[in-house]
Amino acid sequence: MNHLKWKYTYNQISEQNVITIVSRVNFKVPESYMKCAAQNNGGHVEPKLFIVDGKEKVFGSLLSYDESDMEYILKIYEDYKDTLPKKIFPFAFDPAGNLICFDYKGSDTAPIVVFWEHEGAAEKSVLINNEGMTEEEAERTARENIYYVADSFTDFLNQLYDSEE
Repeated sequence: MNHLKWKYTYNQISEQNVITIVSRVNFKVPESYMKCAAQNNGGHVEPKLFIVDGKEKVFGSLLSYDESDMEYILKIYEDYKDTLPKKIFPFAFDPAGNLICFDYKGSDTAPIVVFWEHEGAAEKSVLINNEGMTEEEAERTARENIYYVADSFTDFLNQLYDSEE
């Protein structure tokens, strides 16, 4: 992670602040993310490219811990939670409005990193009420927009590269 350069960050916040804010929605973020988010609140990173399902994607910015910001982490979670599968918590955007998230489906304490593609995603309540799906079918359909990225936040950051490489 020493190869990373963060820019356009907001004021640094305490690690405890990260823990407190995220705990409001009953998630526990990995220590590596907590330290990074506290130091690089809302920041953009270089290098910023990563691979998802064989395609190059761009890391846009970490979500912010500033409540007045449009990309405030809890606001984004609230805005998307009806569309995201269960146990998914966003921590960053790409420039196209997709989310980079933690997926806690396999572990409540060691989430993997996934990419959520917003194209074609529908609120689960719409799938249930308008499409006649069961809650389980709607959840399965919501997971079709989730793509594996890395086993951990640290692994994700270590995968970032520049196009010149």
